[in-house]
Amino acid sequence: MSLPKIMPLPETVALIEVQALVLEERPVTPTAVPPRPALPNRIAILGNYLPRRCGIATFTTDLCDAIHAEYGATELLALPVNDTEEGYDYPARVRFELSEDNLASYRQAADFLNFSNVDLVCLQHEYGIFGGNAGRHILELLRRLRMPFVTTLHTVLREPTPDQRAVMEELAALSDRLIVMSQQSVEILQEVFHVPLEKIDLIPHGIPDLPFTDPNFYKDGFGTEGKDVLLTFGLLSPNKGIENVIQALPKILSCHTNVVYMVSGVTHPHILRREGDKYRDSLQALAKELGVESNVIFRNRFESPQDLVELIGAADIYITPYKHKAQVVSGTLAYALSAGKAIISTPYLHAIELLNGERGALVPFDDPGAIAEKTIALLDDETGRHAMRKRAYLYARDMIWNRVAQKYMQSFERIYNERLRNPRATFSAQNTKKALDRLPAIKLDHLYRMTDHTGIVEHAVFVVPNYTEGYTTDDNARALIVTTLLEDLGIRAPDGSVDLASRYLAFLWHAFDPLTKRFRNCLGYECQWQEPEGSEDSHGRALWGLGTVLGRSKNAGLRGAAGRMFELAVPAAVEFKSPRACAFAVLGLQEYLDSFPGDRAALTASDALTNRLLNSYRSNRSDGWKWFENGLAYSNARLPQALIRAGTRAANDEMVSAGLEALDWLASIQRCEVKGHFVPIGSHGFYSKTTEKARFDQQPVEACAVVSACLQAYRATGKGRWRKEAWSALNWFLGDNDLQIALYDPATGGCRDGLHPDRANENQGAESTLSFLMALLEMRKLEEADDTEKKL
Repeated sequence: MSLPKIMPLPETVALIEVQALVLEERPVTPTAVPPRPALPNRIAILGNYLPRRCGIATFTTDLCDAIHAEYGATELLALPVNDTEEGYDYPARVRFELSEDNLASYRQAADFLNFSNVDLVCLQHEYGIFGGNAGRHILELLRRLRMPFVTTLHTVLREPTPDQRAVMEELAALSDRLIVMSQQSVEILQEVFHVPLEKIDLIPHGIPDLPFTDPNFYKDGFGTEGKDVLLTFGLLSPNKGIENVIQALPKILSCHTNVVYMVSGVTHPHILRREGDKYRDSLQALAKELGVESNVIFRNRFESPQDLVELIGAADIYITPYKHKAQVVSGTLAYALSAGKAIISTPYLHAIELLNGERGALVPFDDPGAIAEKTIALLDDETGRHAMRKRAYLYARDMIWNRVAQKYMQSFERIYNERLRNPRATFSAQNTKKALDRLPAIKLDHLYRMTDHTGIVEHAVFVVPNYTEGYTTDDNARALIVTTLLEDLGIRAPDGSVDLASRYLAFLWHAFDPLTKRFRNCLGYECQWQEPEGSEDSHGRALWGLGTVLGRSKNAGLRGAAGRMFELAVPAAVEFKSPRACAFAVLGLQEYLDSFPGDRAALTASDALTNRLLNSYRSNRSDGWKWFENGLAYSNARLPQALIRAGTRAANDEMVSAGLEALDWLASIQRCEVKGHFVPIGSHGFYSKTTEKARFDQQPVEACAVVSACLQAYRATGKGRWRKEAWSALNWFLGDNDLQIALYDPATGGCRDGLHPDRANENQGAESTLSFLMALLEMRKLEEADDTEKKL
């Protein structure tokens, strides 16, 4: 019975009027990356779906249609639950079907959602549509989800059974937010289930945008012209109380002989399978017994959207004679309100709320006499009935589907923003065992996978190299450092594999332009350079890689090739203005000086760059801001690392002290205020003196830099706290982070590309994988030094 969202008016419809109703002279500020869109791009709606015949299916379909109409760029997936083996003929939006009683299908649905890059899940919850005691099978799915989810509650019970209470309590705990459709539901959640108010969104049941029309316009379509039409529609079941209206008819007909009562709807499928049409048959028998069978019209059909609009439109009075006070949602009542119907209802919770303010009339449960009296009163008082209609129609304007869709998206946006402020690990992440404070085995499978005969490919799609994105000098310089650290630890490449270091060094030779003495950075997969000259940062990283070969490698051939290029590339670096480029170059020069400490040209270049860094720190440092610039961006810890390393060689206490102070301040602002784990500066906005610190996206390159810098501080001071800081940053890779998700993948040897507010980036690109390997190898080197010290 899915209704259209905006129903165009026929040209002849009778309308009733409704009243109005210092590295440089100027400060360097990092360029902020545009914030990630607050609205999710891909949403999965989990609940029944048309053509299954039930109220949840209608609601889910209407909600999807409304969101699509308002936010066309948002992709919607529907995941319905089947109550029969044959299932239903669903539309294309339905991407996965669950089997109600098959627990394995709930696990499979969770795997499908996690795999499908869904940003957010919206669950439509009703105890009876899911398998297990009180529908607890759905919890198996929710526990496994990696993305945030919001739950719309269609039933909230003040007196739940023990099983219902257990399911609701866990459902509330797992959900990021709960959406309810009545204030009564809000109060029950707080009082019975102790859900905090700030976790609850009150969004009314959506309704179509119907015109306010004269019922006589539609009556001829039902053969009721000239009649006063009473209407009840929806799926038939014994709890609907329709017999009470039939029992009221003799008294009503004694005053208004032209009354007919239309009962529209098929018997609820579950009732039909269990009992057949027993309830409908009993109603028909009752009408015959009371002599009113000619005044009762049974429409045994599941109404189409257009037919339902006309059906509701033809009613003079809409009646919901339901039997259970605990009902907190009635879609049929909401639809009647949308058309501006005069309404009589029993006082179940949703009706009390919607019909307050004389928007309808309430009668006691199971009281045919009261129904008769109220119906006669409304039919006698046309002016009062019309006023009731207007009040109902005006009240319902905030419930039309486009506004409800907007409120849902606001709730989704709120979830995203809450995740930014207060990251939350999923149930599955919290209950996944993590191997913290232990160094994983070194696994190079993904490094080989990402490397071809040209060099290392920049990006990956999951674990598959993305050739379209090509290569960069940045990554090949990092890869050269990693392979040199492997050699330094005595870890050799497997027999028959490519000589990785040679590949990466060859790439740097190819990137170097002998005319400009600068490195180019971005190389297309077709081996065409994308720019005539790379950034200062890429040049600095190339020097760092070359210096590491010269400082640590024992391979004469590699050292010879690296040495010539290093000599040619150093002069350009002396003029650098980028603080990170200066730091990268200093780190490379310091590596080189470990082998050639008497090289005056290298010492002079290193001194020039480190003094530039130190002067920048002096210029920008203040009591509340102990940093080199007005803002922090990427690879931040490399700046103090360079000062500490160069200052230690030069026995420059001021330089070492400045580096340690800056690193200490950086460590203090990159720590979770509640749990104490490492939280790198996020790349979506970074952090400056005038802006808030960005929490996401968190990048592996930041954790790697902190590991290296803290180990440098430990070597300079011998203080154990720096080892702890290094371990904290390494544990971030292993799952001790905001989302409790491991970034390192021991199955592939790769590293995921970072943390979003709601999940890990599953792509395993070059920068991330190399960052993890570099951090791991440096920690291995520390362990090796510890072992050597123990033996002495």
